[in-house]
Amino acid sequence: MIWKKFTIETSVEAEELVAEFLEELGFPGAEITDRVPLTEEEMKQMYVDVPLIQEGETETAEVSIYLDADQDEAAIEKLKAEVLEELERMEAYVTVGSKQITVTETEDDSTWQENWKQYYQPFRLGEDIVICPTWTEYEDIRPEDKVVRISSVMAFGTGTHETTKLCIGQLRKHLKEGQSVFDVGCGSGILAILSVLLGAGYVHGLDIDPQAVLSSRENAEANGLSEDRIAFSCGNLLAGNVIGAATEEEKEVAGCAAKGAEQNVANGSKQSAAKEAADRASIASGIAAVNPVQLVDLALGEADTVPARTYDIVVANILADVIIPLSAVIPQYLVPEGIFITSGITADRAEDVRTAMRENGLTVLDTVQMGEWVSIVAKMSTK
Repeated sequence: MIWKKFTIETSVEAEELVAEFLEELGFPGAEITDRVPLTEEEMKQMYVDVPLIQEGETETAEVSIYLDADQDEAAIEKLKAEVLEELERMEAYVTVGSKQITVTETEDDSTWQENWKQYYQPFRLGEDIVICPTWTEYEDIRPEDKVVRISSVMAFGTGTHETTKLCIGQLRKHLKEGQSVFDVGCGSGILAILSVLLGAGYVHGLDIDPQAVLSSRENAEANGLSEDRIAFSCGNLLAGNVIGAATEEEKEVAGCAAKGAEQNVANGSKQSAAKEAADRASIASGIAAVNPVQLVDLALGEADTVPARTYDIVVANILADVIIPLSAVIPQYLVPEGIFITSGITADRAEDVRTAMRENGLTVLDTVQMGEWVSIVAKMSTK
């Protein structure tokens, strides 16, 4: 896709105000770029599997939105005038920076995939797992190796992160031949694909990011896996998306699903608020408007494209703030004695996750730590 990038140069002090104004104009999910260094605590919480580069702090910020490539000049000039008028109004009470507005045409984003390939090389996970991009060869493949072929890395998940390694270790420990697996937050599909290679009879990968679903499907195809063995869909298990919720009302609505209180979102206004929160999270990720995969909110009763069922194992390599509310939802997807494998949890949040699991009828079986990250495994009660 090619877009027109509408960028406002402003100040760090005013960046959020500018983004809010753009949202009022009908442009949610503005991109904010500044060089305010992350704190040590923020760095610990970051969930990425590529190095982060810290840059020197400045007071300048850029707020950008993306317009259709065929957006007419008159509409763009009108938008410029509206933004400048608002910046001048803001200037009475906050520093707004240079107020310079630029409109540039972005490169075709399909080139990102090609540029990334030079940095992503084959690597070995443990003794017998190899993650191998399709665009390169790996000479050290042994007969006993389980090889995950990767053709798309457009979504999170190259397999190098400690949280992924923790999940793989737990899958090896708990997955039995022919069992079913539900990968919640599948990213690029590596854990889902590896589950099949480790003997799973059927795997369903779910992600809130449409790009992740597309990426996972491409990777499954690269491994020669058919939809009767592995399927992917785009969905949200938490009403309103607890992570996307911005206001206290939205957070309250999002929390209703986690507590199993669907009746609290039965009236139209609250359900609408929840839906808007989920939509905002999707739009803010930069993919909602440009991909053919539809996000559905399963907690609000929308149907998944993959038929509902229970699974022997549910794996969630996400974050503690998502796993905690998910702990109330996941039991309905588990068979009796089913296993819930989690990772993406920082050590200081591990007890919060264990508490949430216990409160929702799950028995904690195991806690394993690697670096700053923790994996917690629980078992579904038979009661």
